[in-house]
Amino acid sequence: MSWKNTPRRYGSLAIGQHWLMFLLMVGLYACIELRVLYPKGSDPREALKMWHFMLGLSVGLLVWLRLAVRLSNVKPAIEPAIAAWQKYLAAAVHWSLYLLMIGMPLAGWFMLSAAGKPIPFFGWELPALIGKDPELAKTIKEVHATVGTVGYYVIGLHVLAALYHHYLAKDDALVRMLPFIK
Repeated sequence: MSWKNTPRRYGSLAIGQHWLMFLLMVGLYACIELRVLYPKGSDPREALKMWHFMLGLSVGLLVWLRLAVRLSNVKPAIEPAIAAWQKYLAAAVHWSLYLLMIGMPLAGWFMLSAAGKPIPFFGWELPALIGKDPELAKTIKEVHATVGTVGYYVIGLHVLAALYHHYLAKDDALVRMLPFIK
């Protein structure tokens, strides 16, 4: 398989990035959801929050490479062709996912900065983006949580669309992004 996209299939670079982002997002959502199983202030809870921050920042960094690859490569067409409204809806969902992958890590970084907390990133501490402002931190936290919940629905819609295309429409929309499938 070529590392670049072709008119019929995504290349190994785009496929690898897609599934890496999938794994990172599963990890960061799992960390933030599982933290509630532990008491506030406990080591496991704090570790899960730290991993949520670090995985989120990883998504925030890697999304730029993913965007560069997407914008500099041909987008394989779905065969057989889909209706125009489906193309528009797919584009809206994909760009919503990109906004999620860019905006949420930034919001998290701003939130930690405004809360006066350290911003951990795999052994480093990133600088604060803004000064300490507890009220702003609280507002950003609420927005971050709400958008995170919306993210579940956008991701779910993306997954349901892939399954619809594969099992009901019987086109190649899903297969184009699966590794190890020719």
